[in-house]
Amino acid sequence: MYVLEELSQRKVLAIIRADGAEAALRCIRTLVDAGITALEVSLTTPDALDAITRARPRLPRSVLLGAGTVLTAGQADAASAAGAGFVVTPGLTQGARRAAAGGTPLLCGALTPTEVISALDLGASAVKVFPAGLHGPRYLRELRAPLPEAPLVAVGGIDAATAPAYLAAGAVAVGVGSPLLGGAGSSGTRQAQDDLAARAATLLEAVGPRRAAADHHRGAEGR
Repeated sequence: MYVLEELSQRKVLAIIRADGAEAALRCIRTLVDAGITALEVSLTTPDALDAITRARPRLPRSVLLGAGTVLTAGQADAASAAGAGFVVTPGLTQGARRAAAGGTPLLCGALTPTEVISALDLGASAVKVFPAGLHGPRYLRELRAPLPEAPLVAVGGIDAATAPAYLAAGAVAVGVGSPLLGGAGSSGTRQAQDDLAARAATLLEAVGPRRAAADHHRGAEGR
């Protein structure tokens, strides 16, 4: 349950898709330094598990680092072995079932009420509503009407401008990928990382500057 509690406080889950492990590591460092302390490295990133393995011991204990786009049972096992603190799936995959069975905190992808209920019945810590951007905050609000206790994380097409609306609609957090990463996942330039840090600051300010500052301070204490 700690993943849900922490996401509810931090409000932002950064989704990292990069050209390889080195690029992912650069993005992780930049985001954590900027104050985003919940991160998911998608397994669509080449050598994503290597990035997680290398990043985990270098980060403060307070940083949440997970593996995303987990499809198979083997990927769920490998993510756990690499040090991922949670796994994220696009739907009710075999990877979701293995994570739940093994006690690994799970953010399971879903869209419809039936899928949300199935994800929670499986044992998901929270449900990733994806693609949230296709339907907007109103859909999330309507989804919560019959499921008011469902912990929903809105993911897909969300940026600093729209994130507050999803939180206001009842999302416990928002997952933000390409609008946050921009070109940082493929460019090794200092400018790309500086731009990523600036977007991270804008996003944190949008979802709550006081909460972001507290999280950043706590992360610094754990270094």
